[in-house]
Amino acid sequence: MGILRFLFRKMWNTRWMTISTLAGLIVAVAFATSIPMYADGALKRVVASSLEENSDGLPAGSLLMRYQAIGGETTNLDALEKVRNYISEDVPGLIGFSQNGLIETLLLRSTEVTPEDPSKVDASRMRQMSMMAMSGLPDKAELAQGRWFTDTKAKDGMIEAVILEEGMYRNDIHIGDVFEYPIRSGLNLTLRVKIVGAYNPVSPTDPFWYQGLEGLMNGLQISPVAFDGLMHDEQVPIHTANWFYAFDLGEIKTSDLSPLGRTLERLHIDLYQQLPNTRVEISFAPLLADFKQQGLQLQTMLFTLAAPMLAMVFYFIAMNARQALDKQRSDIAVLRSRGAGTRQIIWIYLLEGLLLGAVALALGPLLGWFMAKSIGSANGFLSFVDRKAIPVGFSTEAAIAGGAAVLLAILATVIPAIVYARSSIVGYKQELARGDRSPFWQRWFLDVALLGLAGYGWYLFNERQMLTFQTGMTTDQLNVQPFLFFVPALAIFALGLVFLRVFPWLLKLFNLMGKKLLPVPVYLTLTQLSRSMKAYYPLMILLVLTLGLGVYNASAARTIDLNSTERTLYKYGTDVIISTVWEGQPELPPPSQGGGGSGGGEGGEGGGGNPGNPGNPGGQPQAPVNIIYPEEPPFEVFRTLDGVEAAAKVLQTRANMVVSGSSIGQGMVMGIQNTEFAQVAWMPQDLYPAHPRAYLNALGKYTANAALIPTSVAERYQLKTGDVISAGIGERLLEFVIVGILPYWPSQYPDQAPFLIANLDYIYDEVPMIPYEVWLKMKDGASTAAVMQELTDAGIELASVEDVRIELASQSKHPTRGGVFGILSLGFLVSVIVSLAGYVLYWFFNLSGRVVQFGVLRAMGLSRKQLTGMLLLEQVFTAGLAIVLGIAIGRVTSLLFLPFLQTTGNADSAVPPFRVTFDQQDTVQLYIVVGVMMLIGAVMLLLHIRRLRVHQAVKMGEER
Repeated sequence: MGILRFLFRKMWNTRWMTISTLAGLIVAVAFATSIPMYADGALKRVVASSLEENSDGLPAGSLLMRYQAIGGETTNLDALEKVRNYISEDVPGLIGFSQNGLIETLLLRSTEVTPEDPSKVDASRMRQMSMMAMSGLPDKAELAQGRWFTDTKAKDGMIEAVILEEGMYRNDIHIGDVFEYPIRSGLNLTLRVKIVGAYNPVSPTDPFWYQGLEGLMNGLQISPVAFDGLMHDEQVPIHTANWFYAFDLGEIKTSDLSPLGRTLERLHIDLYQQLPNTRVEISFAPLLADFKQQGLQLQTMLFTLAAPMLAMVFYFIAMNARQALDKQRSDIAVLRSRGAGTRQIIWIYLLEGLLLGAVALALGPLLGWFMAKSIGSANGFLSFVDRKAIPVGFSTEAAIAGGAAVLLAILATVIPAIVYARSSIVGYKQELARGDRSPFWQRWFLDVALLGLAGYGWYLFNERQMLTFQTGMTTDQLNVQPFLFFVPALAIFALGLVFLRVFPWLLKLFNLMGKKLLPVPVYLTLTQLSRSMKAYYPLMILLVLTLGLGVYNASAARTIDLNSTERTLYKYGTDVIISTVWEGQPELPPPSQGGGGSGGGEGGEGGGGNPGNPGNPGGQPQAPVNIIYPEEPPFEVFRTLDGVEAAAKVLQTRANMVVSGSSIGQGMVMGIQNTEFAQVAWMPQDLYPAHPRAYLNALGKYTANAALIPTSVAERYQLKTGDVISAGIGERLLEFVIVGILPYWPSQYPDQAPFLIANLDYIYDEVPMIPYEVWLKMKDGASTAAVMQELTDAGIELASVEDVRIELASQSKHPTRGGVFGILSLGFLVSVIVSLAGYVLYWFFNLSGRVVQFGVLRAMGLSRKQLTGMLLLEQVFTAGLAIVLGIAIGRVTSLLFLPFLQTTGNADSAVPPFRVTFDQQDTVQLYIVVGVMMLIGAVMLLLHIRRLRVHQAVKMGEER
């Protein structure tokens, strides 16, 4: 109890340190537990999607076990009963999920049945039937004719049976017919089967009919009681036994996957050992393996994304612990000198870590639950929407992750305490005398080694050797590589350490150059920094790491979002694309001029010849060679639709491109009306050398046959404005005058095929009408379904409808995408909070530990204004410089590493081109945080100096 009282007293005396450490622990546990929570919820969403996709066939949780006798062997009935009991009683408990009940199907070997009275039934027809019993048949089927079989054993050798109604018609069977069913197994037994009814399924898609109705067409269904009587009383050998479960996997968790997979593997062994030739025929083990792979990939990716932020939080905890230990080091040394053992001192700090860890484990998962919910609602960077929540809950993986986070944090705080506990008061004083010694990472050049490692990582990325981790995030044409967040974090950390190696040299150089010219506060500031630079390293590293990671994560998220969205918008070109059904008719070729008439020439010789086409002997008309469209569907109705802002006709047709009389291959001709197209097309200004409207104006200003071509075609064939390019459309070769050259055009990919943008009216003047698409610009929130309904009511038949907003919404709901944006958003917020908290706490304890120094300076004649200026300069030279450095390093790292977000396949041919972006809003948020940090530091400084009393500060003793 004494040690507990001492511990609580120590924690109370350093309560701000204790509270900050506890807060860091809670954040670390919350962050660590939120990832498996989200992954578990995302897995449930994947499971739900898989269940929906598999709803047309067997349920996703199907489990079919089968026994099938081989040859003429006799089934061991005792073993069969043992297996039946095991499957009905033990298997549901082993699987552990709800199910719709066991469906047991027992079958005799199929045989040819003959009518007992050939005068009533056609005996010449061959009927290959199988006697069977399905549990629960009357509950899942309805009678079409007759009645159900009686639930009794066979009497007088007569067995009542029902048959599927369609099977009855196929086999020419009627209600009341009696058939002989011979048993060919040495029993010399013939069963008499009477058809008493015909049935149909209540719901053909019910899992009860897992075998398929086709497999039941030749099945004579009898009572399960009668079938048991045949097996046990008559010793009729069973041929096949099926047991089917449909388990509901909707509540499956990540922690269930491995144990359930092992259970299914073991099930096959248990069945075979109890009854040979019994096996698992169909199981959901492959589905579990797929779920496990997806869950593992998602968790691995999210943990890799979160690793830098977690490391940053642990560093914050370690920095706080180190500050607390530095303030208590003299106390530890005194305790050692007065007889306290090393183990006792270590036990005190270990017990403190365990107490704080227990509190963090109790509170952290609650915060982690809200974090997981936030990740699930992420629609973009720092964008959270109110959508259907992912089912988030606590799991074994979350508990393990939280425990691991606490363990790492305890190690980060206890290991320095172990080092301090082994030192005596003499050793402590000796170490204070060597306070100007460089930190170990500078002595061992670890910063240079880490920078080299980060550079090697960049080289591997550049050589495409590290971009191999598949995340499944392919819907937006970006493959998010987790190492693209781990290696840059290493680079930010290494660059910060290298700068800190150079920083003292810069200070000494600046001090040397302005030694005789600098004011006293500036000189004292530079002297203080030069002599105790090592004390500022922890704060500067923290600020560089947090702000650098914040900038990188923000830029990464914005880059992913921007490029994926722009590629989708470019692919479609507008909000909604509608293709209507055009009424066409075949075009017959014009009749050829026959021989014998005026100008018939040689065709009339020798008896008149062929009056038709010489290439069509017999004069028969040729097949239609073209479809013509007499008129286009109504277009004006599109302009007046509710929710439509603008509409435009867009013709897209394949054509043979010709330059200087030579074909350059197949390309795409797009016919537009420039004014309408400008209102509907997605054409961002920064994608073109000139404003997009300039190209559209050129298209309609100069000549009717004006055209725009891609830069790639112009460079390859040395074309320029004013040149002529031709396009073969249908049977006509149209000439176009080039009035503009541009790199891209909505929905066109110049590296795949050349394109030509021309005036729609000119094309229709030269060639027969070709069906066009209608591009719609929608108002915000307008529904495509309402537009489709309105067009249908207007009598316009739709061939296809494509909505870019649906595609973007589908991408935003992808679990991987949501996880990436959620983790990066939370990481950015945590970076901001940690940097703010670390800055405030550091300066609070730094100022409180320098009371004697400030008192001496005041006693020497330094005014409060000069002392305030000196300390403000100290903050600017340390924290301010670290802030600027962190933001700069973050931006440089983004420019170096984020281009690798492109995969190998799309790196060189990305359309639109991939670009790294920095959002001004994120930068402003960082500046606001930095401003708040500096303001709080200045306020703390002013308050501290105003409360300073020289006669209290200058005293015997040491700083506390």
